Amino acid sequence: MHHNFTRGMSIRHGAPSPMNKPQVTKRTLVFFLVPHFTMLPFAAAVETLRIANRMLGYPAYEWRLASTDGEKVHSSSGIALEVNSSLADERRHLGGERRPNMVLICSGVYVEEFNNKSVNAFLRETYNRGVAVGSLCTGAHVLAQAGLLNGKRCAIHWENLPGFAEAFPQAEVYADLYEVDANLYTCAGGTASLDMMLNLIGQDFGETLVNRVCEQQLTDRVRNPHDRQRLPLRARLGVQNAKVLQIIELMESSLAEPLSLIEIADDVGLSRRQIERLFRQEMGRSPARYYLEIRLDRARHLLVQSSMPVVEVAVACGFVSASHFSKCYREVYNRSPQQERAERKLTMSTLRMGAVA
Repeated sequence: MHHNFTRGMSIRHGAPSPMNKPQVTKRTLVFFLVPHFTMLPFAAAVETLRIANRMLGYPAYEWRLASTDGEKVHSSSGIALEVNSSLADERRHLGGERRPNMVLICSGVYVEEFNNKSVNAFLRETYNRGVAVGSLCTGAHVLAQAGLLNGKRCAIHWENLPGFAEAFPQAEVYADLYEVDANLYTCAGGTASLDMMLNLIGQDFGETLVNRVCEQQLTDRVRNPHDRQRLPLRARLGVQNAKVLQIIELMESSLAEPLSLIEIADDVGLSRRQIERLFRQEMGRSPARYYLEIRLDRARHLLVQSSMPVVEVAVACGFVSASHFSKCYREVYNRSPQQERAERKLTMSTLRMGAVA
């Protein structure tokens, strides 16, 4: 029996009771677990579907867990989950009655270390057969490696966004909670997977069920997909001055080619001296120093979250030479960019040994 993927059932007049449950399951989802996946977005997604089933009184959503070899997968918290199937199993299921309606890649830290050609081929085949494909947390990285995000809107966790944008310039990546582009579903992780699943439930059953699920989860509202992942600058920095916030937004949007203080002054309608004074008052440092710290912070994310050569990281963050970049980096972080990268490799090898043990 092939699973029905229609939207014919509605709960606008209340959820069906268990006594009146339909005999057809609406959607089957496969959660494909990548080593060091983040538990929170995975659990939020599964629990949202489970609660929807409970409110409906029948299993409208079914799911199974998969991994490359069918063996258990360790999350970034060290908790390991047993899976139901392997990559080979899932490839076979694509042509049979166990074909899913959606495959979601669940990943987390160090996702750029995961590059499996068989997984990439499976994702392409899945998508080409009309099955929805998506990701939780950093999983957009895996979809991009498979070539599925060229010219597509997608979302990824803000911490991984700089490295992702450099590695996959053809993808249209946004710091949104989640993105739905045709049959591609990507979300930034954390509790954003809850919002993406509520969107899915809303498509299938309407607002009434979504509201009932929210009540069960003690969720006060369904967030818009384009809500910001991070706190607004005002809250994040504790800064109230509108001009300072405007200048910082300018700086954050021009990291590869830093603006001069004259250009910034012209843009915001202040003199250089006024900007210097404002930054001393509000940020406790000069605008030039603050700008440098923003660029170095992005550089640190690129060193930790990508395999970009140090020279390319320097260019991407607006430094004219690798030596000047190294000097500035060491001054702020007390270690060189090369040491930062080496520490990351050491951490990765330790994690791998721990997973094997």
